[in-house]
Amino acid sequence: MTTDELKERFRKFSIKIIKLVNIMPNNIAGNAIAKQIVRSGTSPAANYRAACLAKSNRDFLNKLKMVEEEIDETAHWLSVIIDAELLPSSQVEALYEECVELRKIVTRSILTVKQTIDAKERQ
Repeated sequence: MTTDELKERFRKFSIKIIKLVNIMPNNIAGNAIAKQIVRSGTSPAANYRAACLAKSNRDFLNKLKMVEEEIDETAHWLSVIIDAELLPSSQVEALYEECVELRKIVTRSILTVKQTIDAKERQ
C-alpha cells in the first residue's frame, strides 16, 4: 500500500467516524463517547499526514506512535459502543474491523522503522 493510499484510507475512516458520531444517541453516555471518538477517530489521518512530512526516521517513528495511540483508543471506544449497545453492532462492526486493520498496518510500520533505525545505529 502506498503512502497516498494509506492517507486516503485514514481520511475515509475519519469521515465514517464523523458519520457514526452523528447517529450516536443524544444522552449522557452517547454524548461523552461521541466527543471522545470524534477526536481519537479523526486525528490519525492528520497525524499520519504529519508523519509523512517527518524530518528523520526518529521523527517519523514518534509521529507514527501517535497515530497508533489514537487508532487504538478509537478501537476501544468502538468496542464500548458495541458492548454497551449504544448503536446496533451492524452499524459499528465494519468500522471496528477497519480500525483494527489500520492499527495493524501502523504497528507493522512502526516495527519496520525501528528495525531501520537499529540497523543504521549498528553500522
